[in-house]
Amino acid sequence: MEAPATPAPHAAEAPDLGLLRVFRDDGSADPATDPGLPPHVLLRAYREMKRVRLIDTRMMLLQRQGRIHFAGECRGQEATPIATGLVLEREDWVFPALRESAIMLVRGFPLKSYIAQYFGNAGDVLKGRQMPSHMSGRAVNQVAWSSCMATQLPHAVGAAWAAKMRKDRSVVLGFVGDGGTSEPDFHNALNFAGVFKVPCVLVCQNNHWAISVPAGKQTASPTFAVKGRAYGVPSVRVDGNDVLAVYRVVSDAVARARSGGGPTFIESVTYRMGAHSSSDDPTRYRSQEEVDTWAQRDPIVRLRRHLVHRGLLDEAEEAALEDGLMAEISAAIQEVEALGPPARETLFDDVYAELPWHLAEQRAEVLANRPHPGSQGGAGH
Repeated sequence: MEAPATPAPHAAEAPDLGLLRVFRDDGSADPATDPGLPPHVLLRAYREMKRVRLIDTRMMLLQRQGRIHFAGECRGQEATPIATGLVLEREDWVFPALRESAIMLVRGFPLKSYIAQYFGNAGDVLKGRQMPSHMSGRAVNQVAWSSCMATQLPHAVGAAWAAKMRKDRSVVLGFVGDGGTSEPDFHNALNFAGVFKVPCVLVCQNNHWAISVPAGKQTASPTFAVKGRAYGVPSVRVDGNDVLAVYRVVSDAVARARSGGGPTFIESVTYRMGAHSSSDDPTRYRSQEEVDTWAQRDPIVRLRRHLVHRGLLDEAEEAALEDGLMAEISAAIQEVEALGPPARETLFDDVYAELPWHLAEQRAEVLANRPHPGSQGGAGH
């Protein structure tokens, strides 16, 4: 089934920017584009996509209950972060936007620490300093992103430039939404990447809506991918709801960057089925008919259809998988929510490599005085 997207490029302008797909309507894979992943990788991809969908659902519920303050889900866009996480090697770096946090989970980041970031409590490796849904983790080379759109792209390109200068094998992935391509940082990053041929892959998740602004009002270009060509960066469009297609495109781009071939720009054409965030009401700017049309192209449903077609999944296995994931997520939430706030002394961490004398004195004073009885936590909390 053809996914509605931004207008197709004119053949004379962009003959190589067609939308790459693997899945067919019957669940089979096109042998011309199929990356040929083994069954265990396909099943893992499905598990990871289901897990992030269930996490997002629970976090939105917790926000509505007042147990966390904010959540930004990636419902409908799971294929891109999960496929990317499966491609990357340990030394690679990720500079995400709002809907790529799950790459961390694929790369081994602990679920409890991931969920703790929503609460900003003692289990949060960021020590409560970032707003929810702004995950990062040094253990998996994922850098915190800013709510200011596209600022992470120059950072990603700079990190890739450093990797090139050090002559190591690292590849850097940088993400942005379609709305972020209207920001100057997007163009600065593409230009630098193209000029210096750095080992990076920049990915635009075109989910058709920059909060309430449709993609058609973001650009007059026939596609977002064509913008990369203007900067001399090889660019490709992929069906962002087809996890095998995304895997193939990202894998090819990462391999090219790792071998010294320079950057690639990828437009992943997908759709945000939910709200922009827990603070958004999408019914004010888009029709339910549009959402229902895209729901038929749900990336999880399409991968499930493929697994069933190949005899790798049945109803009983599907039910057992979902029950297991729900239990895992519920147990993590229960444990994390019981934690107190970050320790008071962490206010002085991560500012200087060596704590200056005046801050050392202030830290000692904080530790010497008990908190007010009405405040949360004790000397260690």
